[in-house]
This record gives sequence, C-alpha cells and structure tokens, in this order.
Amino acid sequence: MTVKKRNLKYRINWRDARDAILQERIGGAKLRFDPDIQTKSASDFSKRIKEGEYEYGRKTVEAFSGFLDPSMGVLEIGPGPGTVTVPLSKMVRQVTAVDLSLRNISHLEENLREEGRENVDVIHKNWLHTDDAVLRDSYDLVFCSHFLWMIPDLEGHLEKMENASRGYCAIVQPAGRGDLVKEVYTAITGREYGGEFEPDGDYFAYVILREWGRLLNVEHFSFTNTMTLDEKVRSTASFIGRFVEVDEGVAGRIRDLVLPHANENGEFVETNNVVVMWWEVAPTKNK
Repeated sequence: MTVKKRNLKYRINWRDARDAILQERIGGAKLRFDPDIQTKSASDFSKRIKEGEYEYGRKTVEAFSGFLDPSMGVLEIGPGPGTVTVPLSKMVRQVTAVDLSLRNISHLEENLREEGRENVDVIHKNWLHTDDAVLRDSYDLVFCSHFLWMIPDLEGHLEKMENASRGYCAIVQPAGRGDLVKEVYTAITGREYGGEFEPDGDYFAYVILREWGRLLNVEHFSFTNTMTLDEKVRSTASFIGRFVEVDEGVAGRIRDLVLPHANENGEFVETNNVVVMWWEVAPTKNK
C-alpha cells in the first residue's frame, strides 16, 4: 500500500518536540514503595471503568456514531481492560483486540465474560510487530485509545493503522491532566509544572494527518473518575515517579498532599476530558 500524502513547501517541525518528550519520559516510573503496584494499578483501572459503567467507552462509541455500522469488523489497538471494547462490541459485528500486556488481557477477558460478550477476539501481540501484508484492508475501523504515549514512531503507527483499514481510523486520547497531580508534582519536585506528563499525542497526530491531507472529524467529551485514597496515591505516584524516585517516604508525602482533597466519603471524584479524532481512509489509498 502507498499512503497518499500532500507535497507541502513548509511543514511544522513537530519531531523535535516529540523526541524531547519521549527522551524525558524514557525508562518509565521509578516506583519503589510497593512491589505490586503494577498489578494493583491494573486492577484499579479495571475496577474504575466498571464502577463508572464504561462511561468513557460509551461516549467514545457515541462519537463514532457518525460512521459506525452494525456490520463492521473493528481492530482495536491496546484495549487495556476493555474501556472501549466492551461497549463497542455491543454495536458492531466483531472486534479484534491486540494487546502486548498479559495483565491487561486478563482483565479484558474477565470483563468480556461478565458482560457476556462473545464477538471479541483477543490477540496477545505487539501491535508494532504485526504483519502489514496480512492486515491490509482487513477492518472497517481501526482505532486506538490512550495509546499514543507508547509509540516512538508516530508516523509509522498511523501508516500501520491506515494500512489495516478499508474504511475508517480513529484516535481517542485524554486531553489534559487534573490540577491536583500538578500541585503534587510541584510540591514533591520543587519545580513548577510545565506540562511534563500531559497526554500530548493527539496534537502531534493531528499535525501529521493534516500534513497528509486527511480531513479529520474532531469531537470531545468529558467523563468522571472516582478513586479511593490508595488508588489516588498509586495513580499520582505513577506520574511523579517519572521524574523522582517514589519510595515509601515520597509515597507518604503524596498521601498527605492528596488526602485533604477527598470528599466526605473519602473518595476523589474528577472530571476528565477526551478528544476523539476520526477520518475516512479508503479514498486516500492507492491500490
């Protein structure tokens, strides 16, 4: 497949900014205070989406309503515990979900069983290592949700998405972080927050796709997250830990900093924003 792209005299130099961001975040979070934090955090996430009745996923499906059809076969890249997979599977013929994490797959399969969904094929594989020749034009919709931060080669990822689609592609991405985690970052590091852990992949993808001449449909929605104190500490530490080591002492400071913001039930309720971008692929392909 040849992906059609525009010839432009001038282009935005987005690569330097994205490379700097990836370099700053390389290596992952340094979380020393709990050896089981990855397992607990995955369970936290799965629990939240179910308690929220898949609000994020339901609103994503609503954003897809302009093109979604019950006969569609869909490829989802990085489904996690099924945030979008579960509600989407109720609206289309088939979903193929590709994820590298066995931990995520375990939660996804559990949630699919609980919801009685039998039209989802779960594949344990690194999306970046999938065979483009095999996947070419195989799906009516190819999309990813909260996935771009994992991708070093964003252009290559978008080309792979378009290659696998015979109809549409979509990107779903959180837009911004809550104020509390930014305040904790400043208190722990002593530095003013400068966007260090913004979910920034969507605007790089937008620039690339517009340079390619894609006509993007852009929508947004908000959803609510509710966390316990322990969940909030783990979530906040996962961001702070990218810049300082979070041992038991730092985790204790994070707990002290977030605790006054809990509601009367001892919970943390936040409203988060999400951007949805979708575009038609078929007219852009040279067969």
